[in-house]
Amino acid sequence: MLAQRTLQSLTRAVGVGVHGGQRVEMTLRPAPPDSGIVFRRVDLPQPVDIPVRPGSVCDTRMATTLSADGDPGAPKVNTVEHLLSACAGLGIDNLIVDITAEEVPILDGSAASFVFLLQSAGIALQEEPKRFLRLRKSVEVREGEGPSLKWARLEPFDGYKLTFEIDFDHPAVNQTGQHVVFDMGSGQYKREIARARTFGFTKDVELMRSRGLGLGGSLDNVVVVDDYKVLNSGGLRYGDEFAKHKILDAIGDLYVFGHPLIGAYSAFKSGHALNSKLVRAVLGDADAFEIVTFDDASTAPPGLAELAPAW
Repeated sequence: MLAQRTLQSLTRAVGVGVHGGQRVEMTLRPAPPDSGIVFRRVDLPQPVDIPVRPGSVCDTRMATTLSADGDPGAPKVNTVEHLLSACAGLGIDNLIVDITAEEVPILDGSAASFVFLLQSAGIALQEEPKRFLRLRKSVEVREGEGPSLKWARLEPFDGYKLTFEIDFDHPAVNQTGQHVVFDMGSGQYKREIARARTFGFTKDVELMRSRGLGLGGSLDNVVVVDDYKVLNSGGLRYGDEFAKHKILDAIGDLYVFGHPLIGAYSAFKSGHALNSKLVRAVLGDADAFEIVTFDDASTAPPGLAELAPAW
């Protein structure tokens, strides 16, 4: 049987939220089979559980934000996509995340620190079958026309593959790879995707901060680009880091399904909002997907049955 996974022990991290700038403590705990990933706001007088599922998404501006039942007035947890991307990359199905503020810490701006935390706690197999969401037909969402066109698509594929193309028309970005294809079955998530950091442009910083966003951002956790170049002293981690971070985000956004995917994702200039719209479009068509398990792990798509090696 291809089994569900959780952690062997708990692990902790302390950091700041990239948008709110608040100090936040986070504890990752093992969780029972079939419980999924649940954020728990332990800073509130009465702790509030916020499960990771499509109906919990309440905001997709700048990041993916969840609240119980998607109520925008309820307690929230912001910027969940990097941690969820790491969980997807390591095949973590069940996890409790205790958090002392409303934003997941940004750490180094990528998913690599979360991968390290999860692997340092150890990954445990559980006694229930892992449930995948398998695409049965193509579903696409589109916005805009001409130069403003953006789209995202999920379609049948025997595995999990992601293709992303960016188009920022910026000198520094144009010098990098803008089209990335990544196969999750390659086992190279932590090497090829997890280290890609979030990025921002100096021209947007003043506007963001006037809206109470980006208050915790710095050169330690964001790739910052001025009108011409990358400002971080170490440069980029990958020649196509901008596009790879978009794939990292998409992996996290799609993990809101509550199940790992068997299918192919492709997108052009997509972001959190369009990814969320794609999730809802798939779930709105009962013929578009099915939930499957594998009694014999050897019959699963290549690469999806192996546990990730230690860090």
